[in-house]
This record gives sequence, C-alpha cells and structure tokens, in this order.
Amino acid sequence: MEKGIFDGLKVLDCASFIAAPAAATVLSDFGADVIKIEPPGTGDPYRNLPNLPGYPHSEYNFAWMLEARNKRSLALDLSKPEGQAVLHRLAAQADVFITNYPPQVRQRLGITHEHLAPHNERLIYASFTGYGEKGEEANKPGFDSNAYWARSGLMDLVRADEHTTPARSIAGMGDHPCAMAFYGAIVTALYKRERTGKGSHVSSNLMANGVWAASVLAQAKLVGAKFGERRPRERALNAVTNHYQCKDGRWLILSLLNEDRQWPTLARCLGREDLVTDSRFATKKDRHARSLELIKIFDETFATKELAEWRKILDGNGLVFGVVGILDDIPNDKQMIENEVLVPFENDTMLTVNSPIWVDGSRKVQPRKPPGIGEHSDEILRDAGYDEAAIGKLRAAGAVA
Repeated sequence: MEKGIFDGLKVLDCASFIAAPAAATVLSDFGADVIKIEPPGTGDPYRNLPNLPGYPHSEYNFAWMLEARNKRSLALDLSKPEGQAVLHRLAAQADVFITNYPPQVRQRLGITHEHLAPHNERLIYASFTGYGEKGEEANKPGFDSNAYWARSGLMDLVRADEHTTPARSIAGMGDHPCAMAFYGAIVTALYKRERTGKGSHVSSNLMANGVWAASVLAQAKLVGAKFGERRPRERALNAVTNHYQCKDGRWLILSLLNEDRQWPTLARCLGREDLVTDSRFATKKDRHARSLELIKIFDETFATKELAEWRKILDGNGLVFGVVGILDDIPNDKQMIENEVLVPFENDTMLTVNSPIWVDGSRKVQPRKPPGIGEHSDEILRDAGYDEAAIGKLRAAGAVA
C-alpha cells in the first residue's frame, strides 16, 4: 500500500469539538499517525453532538465519524500529574501537538508551549482559540456560531435585508474552513522546521477566520467606503446575478459576469428572444436601471420549468449558474463522487466527506472508522515505551483508561 505524504508524522490531537481536531483529520488523511487524547469515561464532548436537540436522528454518530476518522484514541486524565507526565513523554516523541484549550486551562493542565517545548525542540505546537490568545477575551469560550459567524459580521451580512432576522449558521460551517487555515499553519511550520530544524508555536482562531471570510466588505469598511441599501432578492440591482425559483420549488443562481456577450444567449435560453430587441433592456445600463422589471420577468419564466430542465438548457449553452443544492442531492452527486469529494470508508460502502486537498501522485489513506474512547490506550502507551507494569500503575491511579 502506498504511504501517505505524512507517513511517520506523529500528531497529538489534544482538542475538542471541530476546528482543531479537523485539522488533525486532514493530516491523518495524508498518512499521519494521529493520537486522539480525550478524557476517560466521557471522551471528547463532541461525541455527543448528534444527541443534542435539533440534530438529525441516526444509528451512526455522523459527527464523530467525520472528525475522528483514521485516529487512535488514548483516554488520558490530564488533571492528574501522572496523566500530564504521560503527555510530556508523548510530546517528546511527537511532531505536532494540537490543542484548543483556552490559555488558562493549558496552564492548569501543564500543556502550554512553555511546558512542552523543552521536551522536544522540533515540536510544532499548534493552538486554536475562539478570540485569539491576547486581550481580555483570550480565555473566552468560542464556537463557530458566535466567534466566527456572529462576531465577524457574516451573520448580519447574509440576511436578505436589514428587516429580516440574522441568519443562523449550521453545525461546523465555520469550523471546517477554520480547520483548513489551521492545517495551513501547521504545514507552514513543518516547512520551516525542514529549513531550520526547529519547531514553532503556531495559532489561529475563529474570530480571525470569520473576518477573513468577510474580508472584502470588512476591507471596504476599513477604508471608509460608503455602503448602499441592502436590497432583498426581488429588488436586486442586477437580474443576471440573482437567484430564481423553478417549477419544482428548487432554486438556481445566475452568475453572468460577462453580461454584454451573454445577454442574447440567456434571452434565447429563456425563450424570450424578444428581450434582446426590447428597448427597455437594450444596454447593460438599461437592464440595471430596470432590474426590478427584469427580475419579475425572469421569475415568471423560471417558474415554467423544473430545475433539471433548466440545468440542461443553461449548461448546454455555456451559461454560468449554480444549483442551490440541498442535502438530498449530495449522496448521489456524480461530480462529487468522481472527484473524490465523497469517498467510502475502509471495507464499507458508506461514504464520508473528504478533505478538500489533493496532491498529484500521492494517494490519501482509505478513511478508517473512528475509535472508541481509549480504544488504543495500551497500544499507544507501549509504543511510547511503557511496560505492562507501568501501564497497570497508570490505570490504578486513574490517569489512563
């Protein structure tokens, strides 16, 4: 079996929930040995996410399957000195240590960069927070719904207009983009280590990534730009970069940026060639000035055919548009499957969502099902040099399960 790019890289995932552990998942996809360190008994609280009100019901722990694939689990009590000693030994042998505990919790558990770096000068210490590691909010708990989505302005900006309520996020919507940024920080530090031989402390946070996602408009605000009225879909300023509902209730969004060239083609696709010679819409300036009239015409036209019909017509004429996808589309999306956006678990036909990076000539590992709490504790401790008697003492002390 072909080895992954990160074969031989040892990663300690001492984090919970999504963004930080998901960065470790990407490393595991490329062959890294990721050890999931979680509390004995309860494990990472993220294991219980699907049990919360409002989440889909399933016999499978879909959240844990996604974030913890490929990993080995060590149930370690870091509140005990014996547990901290185990972690220090593992850190001395590791390449990357990942945590999202707030700074004050890291200090209490003895897992700060200052605690671990002396054990291993090549260690990449990667910390992730809600609001950054400095200032009065450094120890404030953050989830992507508040620190990424709400704090950045995205929650306000994506609503139809200022008269509608702010738009809620879905689980992990900010965490997974944040995981890619965090992964990039870790890989950058690994590259630096290749050049210098030394490890680094790298960090990222939800707030920074949220503002980065909103950065075009954030930058406009930073330079004092004048913002216009936020207009609902029915009053959009440009009809050919707007979304429309089809006969079957499904939506699509037009994205015609080369409007002068594509306008006649669009009119023909809609069966409204008369619009090309309609003096109201003769030029781009005219069409924008009368966007409300044009949107109304488009609304009536798109409502005459189902989404599948419009896809065939618009694709067949090279027009740029997007389907407003729904979850029901995903399991049978041929484009996603053929491009390995969705891949099967090892020895199974069940699909999982792949990490969105590919490197020619380097295969990712076949996703393995996630571990139970402490499933690999003894195996990991033996690898770290503990004999059976020492493992027994750790268990007796309650440091390991």
